[in-house]
This record gives sequence, structure tokens and C-alpha cells, in this order.
Amino acid sequence: MKNISGKKTGEKNPSKSLLIKSAFIVLICLFAAVLMMTGCINLDAGKITEQVKKLGNNIEKTTNIPFKLSESNEQLQQFNLEINNLVESVTPSVVNIAVFVKQEDFFGNERVSEGVGSGVIYSSDGYIITNNHVAGSAFELFITLADGTNHEAKLVGASPETDIAVIKIEAAGLIAAEFASIEDQNVGDFVMAIGSPFGIQQTVTTGIISGKNRNIPAASDQMPIVDLIQTDAAINPGNSGGPLINIYGEVIGINTLIFSTSGASAGIGFAIPSDTATNIADQIIKYGEPRIPFIGIMMGLNNTSIPGVYIEEVIPDTPASKAGLAAGDIITEFKGKEIKTPFDLLTQILRNNCGEIINLRIFRDGSYMDITLQLEQCPDELKK
Repeated sequence: MKNISGKKTGEKNPSKSLLIKSAFIVLICLFAAVLMMTGCINLDAGKITEQVKKLGNNIEKTTNIPFKLSESNEQLQQFNLEINNLVESVTPSVVNIAVFVKQEDFFGNERVSEGVGSGVIYSSDGYIITNNHVAGSAFELFITLADGTNHEAKLVGASPETDIAVIKIEAAGLIAAEFASIEDQNVGDFVMAIGSPFGIQQTVTTGIISGKNRNIPAASDQMPIVDLIQTDAAINPGNSGGPLINIYGEVIGINTLIFSTSGASAGIGFAIPSDTATNIADQIIKYGEPRIPFIGIMMGLNNTSIPGVYIEEVIPDTPASKAGLAAGDIITEFKGKEIKTPFDLLTQILRNNCGEIINLRIFRDGSYMDITLQLEQCPDELKK
């Protein structure tokens, strides 16, 4: 008996069988690729290439169809290899931080709470950068290095204004991270976040720089958080204090917070630029505390057509008054950097140090003029 195609019922179609076999092999390859992309398996890029070529030879023998890796596949494999090398070069500089904090309950009873965070090795002799909200209030800190060794750490100093803290372990020969300025990075650049989300150590997530110079207003009695890097690389509780790195393995930011309705990553994370982080860290290491500079002005609403920061009042006996700044002046440049908003001005102040001589450009009475000013440490009563 024949069917309508002219072939006997039950007779196999050779070409169809070959097609099914080929499709099955392709599905296996695709499934393995998905596992690798999601991080479920991690294979050496060279071995992956070898296995794919073997599969290709089998397909060619079965179907008599020539098999060749496309140039795009080879580029993806090379990309995968580069990412592996990048992660291997940076993870020795990333640490896990176990944090113990004393708190009082509603009835005044003291209890110990445990938390987790991340950090970046700043120097080979044991200085580590993390967040103030990770280590600033801790009474005990324990560090786990990438090699699995554990160390007790002490708090050197912290800056609530910038959410940067420095801790130290007694160790030598550590692999310090390399840092790069955010000024040399662009929106859209590929980045990676490394840390211990939910305590899962040495976790790597990827994304891009979604934005630069993001500013988050704080409570009326606190300084705003300025000049943040926005990224869609997954950042979760436990990532705080860990590095955001570029394609060269350089730290460009210290992960600090997320916007989320659930408390988990929603693709909007923020990092403190390395420019600010390293400057504050250097101050803490040198003086045992951050020395935030100031110029001594009250800023007001700029209703003029000149972009810049409008000076509403100059505080007596401050760098601003000593330099001759006056109410009504508009600051348009700080050390050669264009200033458009109070956030811009605060960003530049945080990147500099007490005692530095700064050139300001201001607009006064219809013309521009340059003024030299020496930064001083901000008194405690003026920090808020």
C-alpha cells in the first residue's frame, strides 16, 4: 500500500532522518550555550571551540553538508575568553566582608546583627575600600579573600557624606586593584560588578554604564549623594562596597545602592566614582578621618540667563570671604570644570583636598572674572 506521496507506508525518508539528527545536535548546542550564558556551567573557551568543531564534523559526516565555524562565532568565543581572563585578573582584589553590629531592640535590649558586604583591596599592605553603610557602624569585621583565607579587620575611618569607608587587615603581598577615572568612561561602556550579593562570594554580573553624574537628594540635614555612576549590571544586597570595573579590569566605581521596589536588583544600580572614592580613602589613610573641604557659601536659586551656581550669601571667615566672593556672584567654573548646578560644584569640591589652591571663574556685574581660592576643612557644624 502506498501513501499519497508515492512511498510505501512505514518507509523512512532518509533526508528527513538526517534533518532530525542535525536539528537535535543543534538543539544540544543551543542548550549548552544558554547554560554557559546564564552561568550554570563554565567551560574553557578553547575546549568549547574544540567540542563545537567535533560536533560540526559529525554533522558533516551525517548530512554531507560542509560545516564551518562562522567568523561571528569565533569572535564570540574570543569575547568569552577575554571576559574569563578579565574576571580572573580582578577577583583576587575583591573581598567578602562579614559585618557584626550591636543594636538595641524596642525594649532596650542589646543584640548583635550580622550583615554582609564587599570590598576592594586598595593597597598590598591591607587597606580595603568599602561603603560606610557596610563597615561604618560595625564592632567586628571579618574579611574573606579570594583564596578563601580569613582575616579580622579594623575600621580605619569612614565618611558618611560620601558613603566611603576604609578598613585594614594585617597582611602583606595582597593584589591591589587598579583604578581609573570616570572622566575616561562613556555612557554605554561595558562594565562588570563583582561582589557578594546575599553572601554569595565572587559573583560577577555584567551590564553597561547607563548614566553618569547622577545625583540623589538626601534629607534636609544631610549632604546629597552626587556624581554617581548608573548601571544596569545586577547589584543586590551584599554587593555594596564591591567594584564596578571596565573592560581593562580597572575599578571605575564602588557599588553603593539600588533603586528597587522589592529590595532586589531592578536594573538601576549606582556606584561612587573612583575619583571620589580614592580621594576620600587617601584622606582617611593619611589622617584617620575624611577631611571634606568647603568654600563657605550659601547657594540660592539662579534666575539669571548665566548657567552656574548663584551665591546667595558668603559666610564670614571662610575661603569664599577671604577670596573676595560676594553675594550675587555666579560660579561658572571650578578648576577648569564647567559648573552648571550645585551638584556639579559639590562634586568638584569632593574630588579635591584641603589646602589646595583652586581657580574659580565667576560672573559678576555683566562680566567674567577669575578668582583664586584656598580650600579649607569644613567645620562639623557646616557639614550638614
